[in-house]
Amino acid sequence: MSGIAHHLLKRGIDAGRESYRSNSQASDDKPFGNPHAVAATLGITALLWFLAMNAIHYVYGGVVATLTMIETPTATAFTVDPAQSDEVDAPLLSGDEKKSSSTEPELFYVKTKPITSKIRTTIKHLVAVAGPWSRFRGLQVAVLYHFVHHMIFQLLTALIGHRMIPQSLAAVATAVILCRLQMLWNHVVISAPSEKKWYRCFPTIEQGKKIILPTAVWAIAEQATIYVPITLFYAFNLDAYAQNPQNFGNLSEMQQKSIMLASLAVMMSGLVTAALITVPASVTLNRVQASLLSEEHDTIVPFDRTFGGRVQPAVVGGTCAVSMLDAWKTFDWAARLRLIGLYAKIFAIQISTCIFFVALAVFEVRMINGDYVLY
Repeated sequence: MSGIAHHLLKRGIDAGRESYRSNSQASDDKPFGNPHAVAATLGITALLWFLAMNAIHYVYGGVVATLTMIETPTATAFTVDPAQSDEVDAPLLSGDEKKSSSTEPELFYVKTKPITSKIRTTIKHLVAVAGPWSRFRGLQVAVLYHFVHHMIFQLLTALIGHRMIPQSLAAVATAVILCRLQMLWNHVVISAPSEKKWYRCFPTIEQGKKIILPTAVWAIAEQATIYVPITLFYAFNLDAYAQNPQNFGNLSEMQQKSIMLASLAVMMSGLVTAALITVPASVTLNRVQASLLSEEHDTIVPFDRTFGGRVQPAVVGGTCAVSMLDAWKTFDWAARLRLIGLYAKIFAIQISTCIFFVALAVFEVRMINGDYVLY
């Protein structure tokens, strides 16, 4: 998504430059604005775009998505006593008839609407419980994780090579090495506010062993989402047309349709891989991590630590950690649809943000060029 946004912003700046060139040729006495002002203005715009995109990715794609993955909707219980009948003929019944018609009170459960059903309700809940900056909870851990991840990944690729397969292996190995730090981020995000500092809640080595496999599966799924489209891109020889678009114009109409279908297949392969492999792997990993949250910490959203009775607490001899299969099976279809809807909303927000900043960059260039005058 960031790559698409970068491309759109670059196209917007290029469009502004082309406008300047055409206007300069038409009117030589109309000088372009201060180039330093142009650079500063576009630099600030690019910085704001970068911060906005990362904020959207972290708050909605990180914090809100993680809470959506672990929330267990609560149920409200109430009883109905048949003896308290609302029927108009009830007083006319004889004593024997009343005795025969009365039964035990019936118990009903009504599930409450999940907090994470909407982005707005999730943010509102976080702010109410943990304050206005709670939407960025876990940010310190995330920055530390990405910094250390970058350092380890660069070290491993320097040792084993920069080709596709070595890079994938390095990415998986790095994720496994940092699995405890990643689980710490999960625990900071899902836990209720506490006076205990985040660095004092670091998971134990024993807990880390229980998430090695889920972490490895998730990391492999991430690499598949990246490299399956890349592999198909080169398999269909689309790189020849990307590097030299004129080659596409030299093809016949039938060949052009084939190339367009191949391009569509490449894009769909990434979406399908993400939906069928990466998302389930991410859900499974986050729920396994959440199952290892210390009992001294409450969760900020309702969360069933027993996973429907499948997990026994350590105090009674249980393992505490849910299995990968149970972690996914207990994530019902209502929750899956809720998560898919969240990702669709995030994608729409990111596209809207990109369009806004591209339009803003073009407007700024044309304003400095003198095409637009504000009164």
